[in-house]
Amino acid sequence: MILCDTHCDTLYALATRPGQATDVTMERLQKAGISLQTLALYVGGSPKKEDVQVLFDNMLRVFDRLKDQGWQQAMDPREAEDGKVKVMLSIEGCELLEDGLESIGLWRGRGVRMAAITWNYENGLGTPAKLNATEGLKPYGRQAVREMARVGMAPDTSHLNEQGFWDILEMGIVPLASHSCCKALCGHCRNLSDEQLKALFAAGGYVGLNFYPWFLSDDGKCTLDTLCDHVIHMLELGGEGRIGFGSDFDGIEEKVPGLESPLDVPALIAALERRGVTGDILEGIAGKNLLSYYDRFDPMIK
Repeated sequence: MILCDTHCDTLYALATRPGQATDVTMERLQKAGISLQTLALYVGGSPKKEDVQVLFDNMLRVFDRLKDQGWQQAMDPREAEDGKVKVMLSIEGCELLEDGLESIGLWRGRGVRMAAITWNYENGLGTPAKLNATEGLKPYGRQAVREMARVGMAPDTSHLNEQGFWDILEMGIVPLASHSCCKALCGHCRNLSDEQLKALFAAGGYVGLNFYPWFLSDDGKCTLDTLCDHVIHMLELGGEGRIGFGSDFDGIEEKVPGLESPLDVPALIAALERRGVTGDILEGIAGKNLLSYYDRFDPMIK
């Protein structure tokens, strides 16, 4: 079975907390049977361009060190194979893409295949859900999203506000949400409404479900079944072939009991099977749906 995860903050953890244990390790990825682990280049604790540049440089050095240790980079998610662990880069917070459209191609050349327009800071592209729901993409944000689609870097709407989400869809570009959940089941501003989910699925988009308890339940009290509830709700909204996992490991301070690291992803698969999610639908959620999303996304703008 191909298993994919569209978001973790392991590079940030290794760059800023050297020597401390991380949720994601190569040994755990191998034991869990993860085929493709997306590693985020996360904007960090300051929106200042110079601070972000230093942090990204440090994370890229960490990434180079991991590759020297044998971690294999995938430049395309469709390189994922059952029984082999590969890792792929993403960006969380596009502050460094403010430097001009040519910067987008440079990051794509380094293997970045998805980029969250914002983290929790307003930037030159858009406004995060944390600030408000109503301010859409900025003029440069529209240009940047179109250029991202042209070069094959998927716009990621996790953290982006609602109007920004609709702006991307109205441009005819189908984004993904790398680590988000259902607002109908948990009212956090980071989650997606039923209206958003239906529109995203109908357009051919993708959602990686976040494992953070406070995105799964309003009181933060969760079990594996709580996460299964979000999966099933998305399936009921048209999410078959459109959803997967976006754990947020190494970026969340609390965990769903029994879902502490990649080692526990097989337990989540088993929980979904107990809830009646089986066969091709389950294999899609595990990983194949992400690969299919890029089959739809890559030919969009050339």
